[in-house]
Amino acid sequence: MKPFNWLSEPQLIIPMLTQSRREAKFKTPNTKLKMITKPSFDEIYMELAEKLALRSHCVKAQVGAVLTKDTRIVSLGYNGPPAGTHNCDIEWPGEGCPRDSKGSCSLALHAEQNAILYATKNNVAMQDATLYVTLSPCIACARVIFTTGIKKVFYKHSYANFKGLKTDEGVDFLRRFGVEVIEYK
Repeated sequence: MKPFNWLSEPQLIIPMLTQSRREAKFKTPNTKLKMITKPSFDEIYMELAEKLALRSHCVKAQVGAVLTKDTRIVSLGYNGPPAGTHNCDIEWPGEGCPRDSKGSCSLALHAEQNAILYATKNNVAMQDATLYVTLSPCIACARVIFTTGIKKVFYKHSYANFKGLKTDEGVDFLRRFGVEVIEYK
């Protein structure tokens, strides 16, 4: 067997240091330098939350959540009914599951709840964790987020705009009690 020669392989990529940690120059043999921008963890986790939202069986809204700690993913979630019960898009295609008195899903768990419940079930400490969610937390989810010790929340879209409410009560609650909340652009 012919030994592998690192220097003669055309696919070899050699990273070169630059001033910015998010940028790296790469040189391939017989080519000029190429500038590649690395995505931030925030970009990666929000993109993952958006992909997770596509797993939802909810007819009304698809929401995804990623829970991280120290730049590591500790839990994932998306909105939908408890595992093993039903799928709204199959049982009630078109109109979705029955609504509660406030016009919300009467059967589903929110994406944040699913991520937090899974972490709890697996004894994962959430103190000082960061949550990425595609829709800002409702007031009920905000209370749970605060109680678990999550310290930072990134959200992509406004729950208030989605529901036609005057303010994002969940965001207001979290900010009032010291949780950093950032609208992801």
